[in-house]
Amino acid sequence: MTNLSGANLNNGAAVGPQGEGMESPSTFPKYPAYKDSGVEWLGEVPQHWVVTKFSRHFSVRMGETIPETELSEEGWLPVYSATERDKFYGYVDERKPLVENGDLVIPARGNSIGFVKLVKTSATATQTTIVANVLDHKITESSYVYYWCLGLRKILFYFDRTAIPQITTEYVCRNPLLLPSLAEQTQIARFLDHETARIDALIEEQQRLIELLKEKRQAVISHAVTKGLDPTVPMKDSGVEWLGEVPAHWDIRKLKSLVSVRGGSTPSKEIEHYWRGDIPWVSPKDMKSERINDSIDHVSDLAIKDGGLNIVESGAVLIVVRGMILIHSVPVAITDVDVTINQDMKAMTPGKKISCDYLLLLLQGVRDAVFQYIDSSAHGTRKLEWERFELFELPIPSHQEQIKIVSFIEKQKRALEDLAEQAASAIDLMTERRSALISAAITGKIDVRGWQPPARAQAPELEEVEAV
Repeated sequence: MTNLSGANLNNGAAVGPQGEGMESPSTFPKYPAYKDSGVEWLGEVPQHWVVTKFSRHFSVRMGETIPETELSEEGWLPVYSATERDKFYGYVDERKPLVENGDLVIPARGNSIGFVKLVKTSATATQTTIVANVLDHKITESSYVYYWCLGLRKILFYFDRTAIPQITTEYVCRNPLLLPSLAEQTQIARFLDHETARIDALIEEQQRLIELLKEKRQAVISHAVTKGLDPTVPMKDSGVEWLGEVPAHWDIRKLKSLVSVRGGSTPSKEIEHYWRGDIPWVSPKDMKSERINDSIDHVSDLAIKDGGLNIVESGAVLIVVRGMILIHSVPVAITDVDVTINQDMKAMTPGKKISCDYLLLLLQGVRDAVFQYIDSSAHGTRKLEWERFELFELPIPSHQEQIKIVSFIEKQKRALEDLAEQAASAIDLMTERRSALISAAITGKIDVRGWQPPARAQAPELEEVEAV
């Protein structure tokens, strides 16, 4: 990512990676004359620009305390809070506006510090924010200052990562503000509005592509494990409502006839020796990969002996059976090493009818059907009702066909994952370009006074990519 350090700004090299359909800072001219800004990290700035203080152009104060009971999903006055996204926290009716069109709201607490909001309508803000009201619109173009704050967020709003990080109004008031003429501020903001919108549109296209690839991946797995690979084979009614027809030579088996199951538990946290071992103790937080070869927490042999923990051998399939993650997904993974598990997990050791690789893909492929076995527990979290789930009826091909299906799916997954990685890399490059362009424009490293939007200002369309 582009480094907005003093060295970067000082040498004028705020240049991101190249990309089609996006302007590069290097394609714009520099200003004819520069001067020392007097700010070490800022370096040289255009000769006619002025280095001033934020407090000379904005009236700064904290937001107001708004009890949760006053907030609603609808109302006449929007409420800002400390969030990274540019969205309202809720609405209130019995309050006066703290900000108007053109003012700024600066998140002042938590990891969202400095993700400035440019106000478009009358609103108020909570005590987790700092509100900045423009003093004179004839001198200050707030949309330019918005980009100044956004582009230099990590410098202007640097904070120590304490338990609850925060910044103060005094901190904000002391920040430097680099101002060209009002007309030039407006032109820079206009330029950045256009260019960031183009880049954002391209990023959104890549994000949509990644989502489509995820859907394609799920569809490939689901079709292969429920219909097989040969579309010409005779089919039969499975007798299972959600499943429909399956290849005529496949069996329908209950889950409990395919696997042996073990549960888990948590050793006493009060006995330190239990937690000083090297045996992986897998919990839902470890289920971020399809293969498990280690865990965040480990237990000792003594914990296994005293606590009655089960050792789960490699080649088992782990599944999360309790946790809020079950609202939207059912994580499964294969153990590549011997492990033990906590009480929010189950370990399934495949029998003779099914391989661990196929069981993993089968459960992934019928994910939507698995959700019918998930319910709320007494504490409001989600749980997989195991007594019902072990009666789950599944389509089972022969071992030879399982091997072919696993091989096919893994090949398709690799192709889809390669495309997704390319899209993610493109997003990283475009995000870097966006930051570099903002940085270059607001610090005077490029001169956009002569810039005009193209006659047809439209983000280029991406060619359709054939996933598989």
